[in-house]
Amino acid sequence: MKTIRDFNVDGKRVLVRCDFNVPMSNGDILDDFRIKAAIPTIEYLSRQKAKVILISHLGRPNGKPDSKFTLKPVALRLEKLLKRKIIFLSDCIGEKTQKKIEKMKPGEVCLLENLRFYKGEEKNNDEFARELAKLGDIYINDAFGVCHRIHASVIGISRYLPSGIGLLLEKEIKTLKNLMVNPQKPLKAIIGGKKVETKVKLIDKLSRVADFTLIGNLLSNELKEKNLEIEFPQKIIHPIDAIIEQGKELDIGPGTIKIFQEKIALAKTIFWNGPLGKIEEEKFAQGSLAVAKAIIESGACSIVGGGDLIAFLGKYNLRDKFDYVSTGGGAMLKFLSNEKLPGLEVLQK
Repeated sequence: MKTIRDFNVDGKRVLVRCDFNVPMSNGDILDDFRIKAAIPTIEYLSRQKAKVILISHLGRPNGKPDSKFTLKPVALRLEKLLKRKIIFLSDCIGEKTQKKIEKMKPGEVCLLENLRFYKGEEKNNDEFARELAKLGDIYINDAFGVCHRIHASVIGISRYLPSGIGLLLEKEIKTLKNLMVNPQKPLKAIIGGKKVETKVKLIDKLSRVADFTLIGNLLSNELKEKNLEIEFPQKIIHPIDAIIEQGKELDIGPGTIKIFQEKIALAKTIFWNGPLGKIEEEKFAQGSLAVAKAIIESGACSIVGGGDLIAFLGKYNLRDKFDYVSTGGGAMLKFLSNEKLPGLEVLQK
């Protein structure tokens, strides 16, 4: 698989698939973590005198233009972060867009409008992929969060352009591979959230390399209720108590927190995916906060991922205290579960 450094990009139009699917409210960006994550690749290409053309989706506009899902606020945020002018184009394909890109100077950066304003994006339509490819000379995928999607800007476009991965995607792959192949031991995994069916493979794969896997109440209960088999049950640490309200277990209890803290303190590497309680309410976020602080204080190499957990850590200003924060959600789970990611498979070919 080629990386961004394998190409001579001087004067070339480089299409970069980013993941700018950020949380928004009334046109305001609530969290720019994913935008910041793309900056090293953008700056590298700009320094190498490429014409940098950024493409992304935002939300679910159902294949038609919708002002609620415009990427213009992302362009404005990029301007602040990069401290330079970002050209925003109001379409992502077409002759007008092509002509404006042709007029770009080497080193300039532009952002195209939401890919999902066209049905062809999510349908991996070949004609839409060809139209996108007309805008560039080279295609770079830097969006780990969509590598599990069979979409035109992830799969189709690579048929028509020399293709590779950006600095962010390269770092994601390297970090997560090292976690599974060569972690510093002891390795402790913490898995929260729900929908146990989507996480059984992850629990099994992690348990092969981890000394222990600590799981939250919801996953623990689902495993027992659905009588699901785990490959290494002796390595799974279940909660021993919970904070209960109206008959529902909404956070791990003090006894569980203490056990989790003791295990975390002994770790050299820690992987955490998914919150351990109903974190939308502060009174049920205490277990996750205690675990986050225990990880930080442990001094272990810490890797975290998953949209809800990343947002939670950002809310409490804890995100930058972890060694690596993955931009992937579903893609990360599939990668660690050793499932094939179409967006990476196509680049390996």
